[in-house]
Amino acid sequence: MGRQEAVEQYAKALKMGQRAYKDSVLHGNYPYPPVLDEILMDDALIAGQADMGVLEIPTEQIIGNKTAGRRTAFASNFMPLLEPDSEFANKWVDLCAAHLSDEGIRDPIRCYEYLGRFYVQEGNKRVSVLKSYDAPTIPGYVIRVIPHWSEDPAVQVYYEFMASYQLSGLYQVCFTRPGSFGKLQAALGYEPDHVWSKEEQKRFLSGLTYFKAAYKKLGGCELPLTVPDAMLVWLRVYPFDTLKTFSSQELLKNLTALWPDIKVLAHSQPIAVSTAPAADQEDEHAEKETPGLLGRLFKAMLFPSHLNVAFINERTPEESDWARAHDLGRQYLEAMMADRVDVQVFNSIRPGEEADAAMEAAIGSGAQVIFATTPPLIASCRKIAAKHPNVRILNCSAAMPYTGVRTYYSRIYEGKFITGVIAGAMSGDGNIGYVASNPIFGVPASINAFAMGAQMVNPRARIRLKWSCVDEDPMGDLMREGVSVLSNRDLPAPDRVREPWGLCQLQPDGHLKPLASPYWHWGNFYVKIIRSIFNGGWEALSANGDKAVNYWWGMNSRVVDVLLSEDLPAGVRQLVKILQLGVTGGSIEPFRRPLRSQDGQVRSDGERWFSPEEILHMDWLCDCVEGDIPAFTDLLPMSRSIVRLQGVYRDAIPPEKEAPLL
Repeated sequence: MGRQEAVEQYAKALKMGQRAYKDSVLHGNYPYPPVLDEILMDDALIAGQADMGVLEIPTEQIIGNKTAGRRTAFASNFMPLLEPDSEFANKWVDLCAAHLSDEGIRDPIRCYEYLGRFYVQEGNKRVSVLKSYDAPTIPGYVIRVIPHWSEDPAVQVYYEFMASYQLSGLYQVCFTRPGSFGKLQAALGYEPDHVWSKEEQKRFLSGLTYFKAAYKKLGGCELPLTVPDAMLVWLRVYPFDTLKTFSSQELLKNLTALWPDIKVLAHSQPIAVSTAPAADQEDEHAEKETPGLLGRLFKAMLFPSHLNVAFINERTPEESDWARAHDLGRQYLEAMMADRVDVQVFNSIRPGEEADAAMEAAIGSGAQVIFATTPPLIASCRKIAAKHPNVRILNCSAAMPYTGVRTYYSRIYEGKFITGVIAGAMSGDGNIGYVASNPIFGVPASINAFAMGAQMVNPRARIRLKWSCVDEDPMGDLMREGVSVLSNRDLPAPDRVREPWGLCQLQPDGHLKPLASPYWHWGNFYVKIIRSIFNGGWEALSANGDKAVNYWWGMNSRVVDVLLSEDLPAGVRQLVKILQLGVTGGSIEPFRRPLRSQDGQVRSDGERWFSPEEILHMDWLCDCVEGDIPAFTDLLPMSRSIVRLQGVYRDAIPPEKEAPLL
């Protein structure tokens, strides 16, 4: 009986092999298992080998052979290709019969592992038999082939895997993105250097297997990702311990809600940056101009005519200038669209469970749009977006790769460029101070744009950089060093003018006279976003692809402006007005000029345009800036949470198990 079943199994495996072979040929792919010796023909690729001993090898990670022998006996999926009456088939059937008997297949295979994939030296028929039964693992004696370190992303990820393997002890815990294992450790409640016990290994593999079934049902095998990659996205919303409390249908449902965020990992650029509103968002009368009765009826069926909007603030407008700036934006929205929006406001909402509850309460009261005005609220935004996919949720932050939550910030560097011009004009010796907030997305761009503005009118200008996240009195330090023109924090809103905001000049009596400051006009942003929902612009942006959306609007959208002091000299004021028109119209771009970074690298020859992504993710300073981007360990404690969320080097910061998983 056992041998007859083995014969039938060979017939099934043969069909699977023939199907895989034809499919590979049809799509122009190599139809046989790859050969490691051919991959590593250049010995210079190899740094060394390591004897790993006998391991339980994940079957799906066995992809090829060590040598070219028996090359054509197997299809690329390791299923057989030779006829049932061949000697090869008889040996395959004997092994299969042994597998079905009480004896089983006991002898470990011998193989080589390279970049997390296994290549069989001895035992390829054993692999074929066990793969035909979907065996999860196969015992094997493993020799690891270690590649030389290089800039190849695959090699870099593999080196991180080798380090993480010392902790997890599992080949199944592999990722395609650097920094992922540290995030997994945090999500599981472990310290960064925690070594997994046998029980913890079994617990994780059990959960991973359960998750994998849902992942495959949704087509995960078609994505260039690993199952742990996808699980890490799921763990941003749900704790690991809740995984098996979901039925398979419940797990499939909540994974479906997160599927766009999983698919976005496959993009090299997962975020689509919107740099300006569409034309119909600029014109307050545009929604009234749809021609014809049929057009109006069609629009009424597709898009809302009235919206309930909620604002979630960490602090009150009375205690926080940032919250006040957004609250002024909320007031502007209500004044401009009073007949079409109802607004709820939730103040003093702490990130975490309190924010979850506030957003649920807002939705329970009818909210269709939620603006969460600070980056630490992003974790709650993610949870609520997964539970309520029909609610439009926006978080005031930058570069968050989540399709369910749109993020928004502004190109404040354009305003900094203008104030840099003023600083250069007002500084006789070119010695200019600059106080930066935190090393987060957009801040290096603001520093560099300010420096470019200063050098435009004063080629001798040097920018002396201090950080308020490192130094408790950076302005005082600069003044004591003899700097008389200083750029401090920007105005959140133009109605809060007080020293020492913005660009200031030190007076003989010791006080600081304001000269100018960039500021945010969040009201213009909120009105344009709500108008886009009424006009279909929101959906149109979604139709451009399955990327996350980051609104990053600037002076041309009237979301950023510069407040000028009445005491500013007339000539400087006139120059500023000319430059503002140029920046707004697109004829002037701060970085389109010869530009070197501090390390001497040419960043621009004066002809190229920096993309929005390049500007937003700048992590270098130009050569006329004196000072560095501070390391995470140098930051004051109060600054570390925001840098974890938005820091230009956030992926290199070891995660904390108490912090939101990004």
